[in-house]
Amino acid sequence: MASTAEGYVAFESSASDFQSLEEKIYRAIELLKEARAQKAAAELELAAVRELLEAQNGETDSLRSQLEALQQERAAVRQRVEKLLGEVDAILEE
Repeated sequence: MASTAEGYVAFESSASDFQSLEEKIYRAIELLKEARAQKAAAELELAAVRELLEAQNGETDSLRSQLEALQQERAAVRQRVEKLLGEVDAILEE
């Protein structure tokens, strides 16, 4: 009888261990599902950020071109003003 009782206890123990293992597997599956969902969300966010970055890079290039054009225009205006001031000085010296 003792061996039957020991067998029953061993069976309950192994059933309990199996149930514990089963719960751990289900928790691992849920964690994996959650991790995959988070990865998908992160990839979508990354794609949106990359798109925004590309748009900003385009805008930066455009602004850089405008700045260069304005600097060239400023230099041309400065030369014209200096030439006019030189002519005014020449007239005043006469």
